[in-house]
Amino acid sequence: MAANRRKLIAAGLSCVSSFINRSVCCQSRRRIAVLPTVLRKHWMTLSVTGALCAVPFIQKPESLSHEELVRRSLSLVTDSSNSFLSQTTLALLDSLTCYVKAISSLITLHNHYLESISKVSPAEEEAIWQFILMQRQEIIQKKKDCERFESFWMTAINLSEVAAEAAFNAGADQASVTVRANLQVSQSQVKHAQKLSIEAEKELNASKAVDGRRLQNSQSTGTEEDEDIPDAYLRED
Repeated sequence: MAANRRKLIAAGLSCVSSFINRSVCCQSRRRIAVLPTVLRKHWMTLSVTGALCAVPFIQKPESLSHEELVRRSLSLVTDSSNSFLSQTTLALLDSLTCYVKAISSLITLHNHYLESISKVSPAEEEAIWQFILMQRQEIIQKKKDCERFESFWMTAINLSEVAAEAAFNAGADQASVTVRANLQVSQSQVKHAQKLSIEAEKELNASKAVDGRRLQNSQSTGTEEDEDIPDAYLRED
């Protein structure tokens, strides 16, 4: 009887131990299943924080002071402002150059039209005049491009000035000096290009190439009117 009782107790303990092990395994699996969700939450938090601070998380935050974190952030700001200023300066310079070239082409074409109006056929005159009209429209479009890129450039100038001031106040002297040097170069180049465009506009206004009228039609109309006048009115008394 005692031997049977010991076997029953051992079997019961084995069942209880097996049940406990299964319960622990189930709880462990549930915990492991929860881990990815928790990690994803932490990753999202780190990604948002990284996007805002733009500071690598390799080093411990305790090893970086607030001043150093601010200077690192400002270095990214100054780099971005330098890139924006460079791109807008290049776009504005190209648009001003194209605008000046369009003006020069129209002036040359209009002068050729005036000089050859009595030598070309009506078909050639029509072709030249249509080309003049197209050139006038191109100048209008180039002028709009200049105004649009100049607006972008002015925004880049303001951002660069703010970034340079912030970098200087935070102790990032090198970044501040670099931004201010880029500002001076950009403003100097744009000023020179704008001066050339102003001179080109003065030549355009003096040449009357923008508002000049078509000459062939007026001459033809005048000739037809002279032919309709009776000879009696053309005789001198």
